[in-house]
Amino acid sequence: MTAPTTLSAETSSEEAHAALAGGRGRQRWAWLAVGLVVALALPWVVYPPVAMDIVAMALFAIALDILLGYTGLLSFGHAAFWGGSAYLTGLVALHLSVPFPLAVLAGAVFAMLLALPVGLLSVRRSGIYFAMVTLAFAQMVYFVANQWRSVTGGENGLQSVPKSFFGIDLVETDAFYFYYAAVPILLLGMWLAWRIVHSPFGRVLVAIRDNTPRARALGYDVERYKVIAFVLSAGLSGLAGGVFAISHGFVALPALDWTTSGEVVLITVLGGMGTLWGGTIGAAIIIVMEDQLASAGFEGTGIIVGTVFVLVVLLFRRGIWGTGRHLLMRARARRARAGR
Repeated sequence: MTAPTTLSAETSSEEAHAALAGGRGRQRWAWLAVGLVVALALPWVVYPPVAMDIVAMALFAIALDILLGYTGLLSFGHAAFWGGSAYLTGLVALHLSVPFPLAVLAGAVFAMLLALPVGLLSVRRSGIYFAMVTLAFAQMVYFVANQWRSVTGGENGLQSVPKSFFGIDLVETDAFYFYYAAVPILLLGMWLAWRIVHSPFGRVLVAIRDNTPRARALGYDVERYKVIAFVLSAGLSGLAGGVFAISHGFVALPALDWTTSGEVVLITVLGGMGTLWGGTIGAAIIIVMEDQLASAGFEGTGIIVGTVFVLVVLLFRRGIWGTGRHLLMRARARRARAGR
């Protein structure tokens, strides 16, 4: 008489797990739909070029989060891929007169090619040593761009980068047109990041982050996975940097500076590491704050941004999005226990 009872209990458990998995899947798609609606409505809420900066920086932070939040690697050299792609995108758009999506794609491919040797050299280190190797490489790229004035323009940068879109010059059109022409590229990059972290490959990255020796003992080539993650992260960073360059119509040396790497790390930690959505929240806060302070003529922007960052780190240990998600999960767990 006990066998049917046991079978019934096992069946109920399987049904509960299936229902939970289905609920999580529906929740993910609901959040993606909300994100899409927000992205489409954003230029009606803030000035369209600022909206473009928010989405581009959000993708940059999401790309870094693949390394920082999901693989456990802190890179202080991602400005090399953001800025390197921006320069190549600008050069392709200036000299080949191709539609800007093709120029952005060329910049992203260049960022991935740039990242491959760096990844091969750096992934055998971890912690502060990995961060210092990536920082040193980024400063080398900065030095090359500064000295190669005949190509990069040196301290003057690349000026008058065109916004050609299959025969349409978007420079002469309303800023809304460029936003809606360019934002699909960034949203595609975000979707790719989402697919990466929710794939078996992404689960291996989390296993490497949590316990590298155990992942290696299970037979995974840890260094190879890290290099692939590094290159993918660089490619998505390059996609964001290329759109940023086209949006502004110029590329300058600060795109390659270490402060750019520091800013994207700040944005990622502010929103919440290992969440992806945290990058969008952090980017929106920082970009809007910098824009409002600059519009008000306030010169100590760094002081305010730094103060906000310190407060968030002290009050929200998991970042804004990460803390909100943690509290929501705890509330659901309490309701589940109360309903038993």
